[in-house]
Amino acid sequence: MIDHIGLNVADYARSKAFFLAALEPLGYGIVMDFEPHGIGFGPDQKPIFWIVRREPLGAAHVAFTAPDRATVDAFYEAALAAGGTDNGPPGIREHYHPTYYGAFVHDPDGHNIEAVCHGPA
Repeated sequence: MIDHIGLNVADYARSKAFFLAALEPLGYGIVMDFEPHGIGFGPDQKPIFWIVRREPLGAAHVAFTAPDRATVDAFYEAALAAGGTDNGPPGIREHYHPTYYGAFVHDPDGHNIEAVCHGPA
């Protein structure tokens, strides 16, 4: 089981603003902030997702669980509004399984960020 995960980012302020907006529909907020170097986001005061200003930069994929399809949609819209770029709009991905509903965006550093709901509509 994963306790926490972190991504290296080039521009701390830009990434902080992006993830603050994109993760809000998923119930994630700022839990720990070591500005200007790193910040931990999470639900219920547990920092499980971190961004840290450091090298090396590289593309990674992180998928966040959403409780329902409407939340996946809200994540996608919030991420785009915060400066993310489309990497796959909300929809069923049957090649994973019949009820896999996900949305994909690239964050400001090119990381592939996803929200996914595995339940039925």
